Amino acid sequence: MKKIIFLFSIASIIGCAKREKSTNIDTSIAMVYQNSNEQNKKDHQLREVKKAVIVPRLDGNMDDPIWKEVIWYGLDQKWLGAPYEFNDFFGRYKIAWTPEALYLLVEIKDDILYDQNKDPLKLWWDDDCVEIFIDADNSGGDHQYSNNAFAYHVALDGNVVDLDQNKNPVLYNNHVSTRRVTKNDVTIWEFEITIYDDTYIDGQVNDPVVLSKDQKLGFAVAYNDNDGSTERENFIGSVFIPGEEKNLGWINADVFGTIILKE
Repeated sequence: MKKIIFLFSIASIIGCAKREKSTNIDTSIAMVYQNSNEQNKKDHQLREVKKAVIVPRLDGNMDDPIWKEVIWYGLDQKWLGAPYEFNDFFGRYKIAWTPEALYLLVEIKDDILYDQNKDPLKLWWDDDCVEIFIDADNSGGDHQYSNNAFAYHVALDGNVVDLDQNKNPVLYNNHVSTRRVTKNDVTIWEFEITIYDDTYIDGQVNDPVVLSKDQKLGFAVAYNDNDGSTERENFIGSVFIPGEEKNLGWINADVFGTIILKE
């Protein structure tokens, strides 16, 4: 599938500028996670991920064998926004792997799902969406406009967006497949994530990474929550980020946690 590249609309440029406004400090933040003589990310929030013998079906039912065998982890770190109540938001996730992909199960309790921008490449972070952060070699470092790592924004309609090397928003729908099922105020998302490393070149044919036992990847997951405002109201992640500025995952892979693949 060829990737479709769109230029920013004026609104998108303005929105991206808002995201960039407070993110010029990523170099200093990175030092929280790096020794001065090291270039690779130091492991933190290290979690073992179990291999799935049977590939999970993307049906939103949570009834596959692997989901009964692995534990829940919390989506409980407020990266942006005011304090929130349990009846407004609760999130958790499970994760598994096969050689072909990572599999992610996310359960969200959210009383309002809001999608104000029907154009998937316009202010995509201000709608309700799951954001999945992947660093294939767990090296950390800047990835804002590179494929050193990916920050996949998965919208309510299933579109997957990140920024490319030309600073344009791009659909990466062939990287992440998803199924979402909502009942009352509880939404189940299931994801199949094909992994690409820093050799990935937009617009060309690229081979995915074949996953293997004991491999380490940088990983985090977050939820953008909007109950009807012009901008997202909360950004809630899976990894603790020290300091006042926590909206760093889309720029710096040093803040990702680390997963290690186990059988």
